[in-house]
Amino acid sequence: MSYLELQNLTKHFVKKEGLLVKTPTTVRAVDGVSLSIEKGEILGLVGESGCGKSTLSRLVMQLLTPTSGSVVLEGERLADLPPDEIRRRRRDFQMIFQDPYASLNPRMTVFSTLAEAILTRHPNLAEDRSSLESAVSDLMERVGLDARFVRKYPHEFSGGQRQRIAIARALGPEPKLILADEPVSALDVSIQSQILNLLRQLRDELDLTMIFISHDLSVVRYIADRIAVMDEGKIVEVGEADQLFERPESETAKTLLAAIPKIAYGGV
Repeated sequence: MSYLELQNLTKHFVKKEGLLVKTPTTVRAVDGVSLSIEKGEILGLVGESGCGKSTLSRLVMQLLTPTSGSVVLEGERLADLPPDEIRRRRRDFQMIFQDPYASLNPRMTVFSTLAEAILTRHPNLAEDRSSLESAVSDLMERVGLDARFVRKYPHEFSGGQRQRIAIARALGPEPKLILADEPVSALDVSIQSQILNLLRQLRDELDLTMIFISHDLSVVRYIADRIAVMDEGKIVEVGEADQLFERPESETAKTLLAAIPKIAYGGV
């Protein structure tokens, strides 16, 4: 069995339209997605805006309840777990969001943010200030930040530095699975490559499994082992990164490729 399996995962939303007659319509945000992800693999998930990528990531994170289907992590159906066990299990899968400034609490210092994440896995460190400070410093240095700045607030850092803090926070609970939802799209191109290289380095050093979500095929090709293409809630193509890039089969993949500037074909 694969490390992570999505089994016919479906999420439908019902919304009402019209001023006088409320006619309900069903939005099939995720429509029967089945995927297998191996331990240590980076799977790129690509598709145009509104195709269901972010909804799928929130289903994996157990932030949304599926209409049907299952998320199976290490052979365990997450939907079968009671709420307390889900909270405990969530330490094993963490998320990196698109906008690091919006996802970080502006009233918390970097130390407080990272300490909170570390304590979810090691609550005993709350009584050992020295060890907690050492763990926070180690986490800062792992993501390429100077531990001297640990008492600063998010607004005192650049966008790339804030994303490194967000990555450090995701690593704090020592997860096995990382979901990165458009983690570089809000950054300058020069900073994007630094963050992508950091994520690949962390995958190798920590034996992480990762789902990297983006609308940009050139970015995904740079980091992913395999790529899954999503369109209108469905997976329309899955393949090795280079193979899909060079010989796309689905019209969605061809459209995404056509949108890439030719200079980007060599990488980020």
